Amino acid sequence: MATCANAKKPRPATIPSLGASAVAAALLLGLTAVPAAAGDVTVQLTTSARSEAVKWYERHLDCEPIEGRAEAVDCGNATIEFRQGPIMGASQGTGIDHIGFSFADLEEKMAELEAVGVRGSGVRLQRYDDGSTLRERPGLFKVGRIFDPWGTRIEVVEDLDTLSFHHVHLSASDPERTLGWYRETFGGVPESLRGTQDGLRFGEVWLFASEHPEGRPAPSAGRAIDHLAFEVADLDTAAVGLRDRGVRFTADPERPAGGRSEAKRGFVSAPDNVRVAVIEPGWRGVDADFGSDADEVASAEPYVVPRTPWGTPDLQGMWSGNKAHGIPLERPEELAEVEELTAEEAAARRERGTLGSIWGYEREWRDTTLGYVKSAPSRQVAMVIDPPDGRLPPLTEEAQERRRNAAASFGDYVRRRPAGPEDLTAYVRCISRGLPGMMMPSIYNNGLQISQSPGFVAIQKEMIHETRVVPTAEREPLGPGIKQWLGDPQGRWEGDTLVVETTGFNGRTNYRGSSENMKLTERYTRLGPNRLEYQFTVEDPTVWTKPWTGRFEFELDNEQYELVEYACHEGNYGMTNILSGARARDREEAAAAAETGGGGQ
Repeated sequence: MATCANAKKPRPATIPSLGASAVAAALLLGLTAVPAAAGDVTVQLTTSARSEAVKWYERHLDCEPIEGRAEAVDCGNATIEFRQGPIMGASQGTGIDHIGFSFADLEEKMAELEAVGVRGSGVRLQRYDDGSTLRERPGLFKVGRIFDPWGTRIEVVEDLDTLSFHHVHLSASDPERTLGWYRETFGGVPESLRGTQDGLRFGEVWLFASEHPEGRPAPSAGRAIDHLAFEVADLDTAAVGLRDRGVRFTADPERPAGGRSEAKRGFVSAPDNVRVAVIEPGWRGVDADFGSDADEVASAEPYVVPRTPWGTPDLQGMWSGNKAHGIPLERPEELAEVEELTAEEAAARRERGTLGSIWGYEREWRDTTLGYVKSAPSRQVAMVIDPPDGRLPPLTEEAQERRRNAAASFGDYVRRRPAGPEDLTAYVRCISRGLPGMMMPSIYNNGLQISQSPGFVAIQKEMIHETRVVPTAEREPLGPGIKQWLGDPQGRWEGDTLVVETTGFNGRTNYRGSSENMKLTERYTRLGPNRLEYQFTVEDPTVWTKPWTGRFEFELDNEQYELVEYACHEGNYGMTNILSGARARDREEAAAAAETGGGGQ
């Protein structure tokens, strides 16, 4: 690690030469740097979807797939494994600050990564104070910093002597002592990178350490870089020697549940709260645990829906649509014959949805990626269940013409300079997402709170904090002259199902082109203690040739989920910037026109 992101300037660690006795001890314990399956060192990262992480590292950092291992990649000098599970935070601040890769032409590589951008594949670049993405390290080489979508900090360097995976950089309370521990425990070779940065070499991989700015690093376990792994010839024999030398095992050597080979693995406690695995030759990783899916849970007894004190089905509580995030509205053509996804396919699909909508948001904003969902992502192939092919019905001729006109005028809308907030969409203005759009799951703000009283049901959605008060006692409709953003709802109970029919939309929001003539019929049915089915049928004869129906499920989460203030306009810098930018352009054009007019007349 030629450079470090810590606030303090890195303090190079001076490593004493490795004495003959230390070499002999390492050999006796079987702790020589025996190459692992695809490299000298293994680094395990935590991810929301390991298959998507594999693709990311193959695409952006030129790693290669490993036959028979869906959860790991060969990065030339090291193996990177991906652990499926909750991510408790980025690698920064832990005892494993970052990992490094080297490329022959770093300017070209950084330009390639910058062109990808954050949206889509999710490559985030860290810029220096002057706005540049690269910096020259005197005596070393060019360096830059990027982040993967799961919070791993990655340093990219231009070291022609060691291409591909380059280094692991530790953050230590005492860098010299920390590197000494790795040297004595795993047999690293002390060397100095171009006489400037001291460290250890494990095969072709460098191990560096810099002083942590706050003294003691946070634990690595559960963070973006979960642990390092070193291979030993005979783990049982090595474990005896390690314990004799005071190394503490946090998990005894064993073949782990789900292990793909007979190789054993144990975990030891390294300095600075770093988790380190010790593995045997032939290690092939561990099968991922994708959790239980409430969609698959069945009870031997039929579920009895609880009742309110006044006798209606009780739907009250804090529900979350997080598990349904990623389900497409329409069935993809390539999945025409698929009944349901596998658990891994569902996790990967949801992760793709997240990566496609990252914008500039940190992971902490994206609820569905943090791993705090009680069940696995839904394996439902598509929301549309009628028509049976999972596709929306054909558009009417009128709707097709309207869509052609909208496509033709979209460029004008984008180029048109707004005179005020009224010229912007209801979504930009934080007014409404409309129906059924407000019910749809996304990367965050998927909370749904239902409250009931005799004759009424209140349905509040977290996104934009829209609340609908639905009367369940029959009443006169508002009438054709009164149109509302969310329409005029009328509810009723059909057995255990709440049915809500809504008309009277003002047409200023739409879903997939729906008009003010839309009739929306929703059905809320409690399928189990923690499951709420939501079905919605859209009838709009001016848009679609026939009605269509979709469904997905919400999950009860009263213990940890709550609806907090939805501060949109309170922090809506987008609105301020859009309008102030428009006025700035107005002034520029006015000044240019005045100058041209004055000079020509």
